[in-house]
Parts: sequence; C-alpha cells; structure tokens
Amino acid sequence: MDKRKVITAYQRGFITIQECGQILGIESVQLSRLVQDSLEGQKNTQRSGQPVSR
Repeated sequence: MDKRKVITAYQRGFITIQECGQILGIESVQLSRLVQDSLEGQKNTQRSGQPVSR
C-alpha cells in the first residue's frame, strides 16, 4: 500500500497512529518524522502550486 494513502487515512482520522505504524511497519519515532515531512510537503505544494522535488 502507498505510504501517502496510509498517512492520509491517519490524518483524516480513519486509523490511529498505532495502526498507521503497524501498516507501514515502522517505529513511532520514524512515523512521527514521516507524518511531519508529509505535512510540510503538503504546505509547500499548496504555496507554490507545484510539488517540491527532493
């Protein structure tokens, strides 16, 4: 499953943070960073109108 879909499901409240971590197979510290990076990426995309290349 696409990581972005799992993170979006968590952000929308469909699954818990623990379920999100289990689906992705990562620890809570890694998960927190992944969710934070996802939020920052969404903010950058909304500001510029284009995805940020990394």
